[in-house]
Amino acid sequence: MEIPGATETAVPTVERVSAHSHIRGLGLDDRLNAREESQGLVGQKTARKSAGIIVKMIQAGAIAGRGILIAGPPASGKTAIAMAISRELGADIPFTSVSGSEFFSHEFNKTESLTQSMRKSIGLRIQEETELVEGEVVEWVVERPTDGTGDKVGRITLKTTDMEAEYDLGAKMIDAMEADKVTPGDVISIDKASGKVTKLGRSWSKTRDYDAQGPGTRLVETPAGELQKRKHVSHTVNLHEIDVINSRAQGFMALFSGATGEINPEVRQSVDKKVAEWREEGRATIVPGVLFIDEAHMLDIECFSFMNRAMEQSTAPIIIMATNRGENTKIRGTDTVSPHGIPADMLDRMNIIITKPYDAADIQKILQLRADAEGIDSIDEDAMDYLVTIGTETSIRYAMQLLTTAHLVARRDNMEEIQEEHFVKCRDLFLDVRRSEEFCDQWEKELITGNTVDDVEM
Repeated sequence: MEIPGATETAVPTVERVSAHSHIRGLGLDDRLNAREESQGLVGQKTARKSAGIIVKMIQAGAIAGRGILIAGPPASGKTAIAMAISRELGADIPFTSVSGSEFFSHEFNKTESLTQSMRKSIGLRIQEETELVEGEVVEWVVERPTDGTGDKVGRITLKTTDMEAEYDLGAKMIDAMEADKVTPGDVISIDKASGKVTKLGRSWSKTRDYDAQGPGTRLVETPAGELQKRKHVSHTVNLHEIDVINSRAQGFMALFSGATGEINPEVRQSVDKKVAEWREEGRATIVPGVLFIDEAHMLDIECFSFMNRAMEQSTAPIIIMATNRGENTKIRGTDTVSPHGIPADMLDRMNIIITKPYDAADIQKILQLRADAEGIDSIDEDAMDYLVTIGTETSIRYAMQLLTTAHLVARRDNMEEIQEEHFVKCRDLFLDVRRSEEFCDQWEKELITGNTVDDVEM
């Protein structure tokens, strides 16, 4: 319906990206030396090289019973390095990221929460043998009932370099092939047990069929030998997933229901017993993953004691902690002061990596990386210098926040390039930590303080 006198106004939008979505790895060369700027990381060369050595030790299984502490001031890249470690390890190695305060916010006790986090970080690589039908598609035909009732059926002809055969297709397999847009000349694999269809690529023999392939088409050789083959396949699950499946009546679907609650220790014992049997039979291997705990100073003495014991187990994950606390920090739950708020016996088990504040040149490179990640195409040179100055005087996180808001303001003004005035306007709208403190001092009498009733004069 058209409204007389109404005008259309384009609403500026931005794509949501996470704080570390631009990080793809540690940015190291073959000798584990850090490049100046690579894979989304800038500076912190010593810390990145140290992290690279840790990755090699994890991959070699040579770091059991120890942990890593990444210590440094706020906004110095601690979490970024931990995320880069996870990228280097790959998707096959479990990586669990939590904050130290999370262990106190669940309905169940903190040791149960710690246990679940640690078992999420221990993978089980299961080896299975399956029977596949693998070949090049010669043709496939779908037959649909003329009266519109009943399931559709079909036939497919596959070939290798040595033979050719025809197979019947069910409705689910037809739907899967239609979804993958399988055409004659494609090389596919069909799991006989599950009926899963996997498109492997386009046969080299069909490279002349230009209309049937795009620039991203993967070319593969036509399989040789028999159409039906037995192959070893592996998939990795974590121990917590197995615990949940065995502890809930709904089994596998319990993984999608959110909170899993406490798990009976007897369930874990039976799972561990079954896993041990699989390992002895050669059907599975343990894959120690990584448990990353940010804000580690939020853990209390009981948590540290639990982890001290857990790290001694042969299947324990690698524990990486990060903290921005300094020398005179109390260990939570005690009056004891210790570096970083972590007990001395725990620190003694750790390889400690330090990060240092970024300089102006590094801040500019990081802001440019964030601009690219957020789809910000153009920033005026003077505006970028102004933003770098803000990042140096306040924090790089505050500068990143201004980057996003200034982009929206510029788009509202129908300008493709962010100008200095946009950053100035956003800086007036949003306070940094120092100006927020000044605001609290100025309006101290009007603001509600954290005083208790006993502290207030009656």
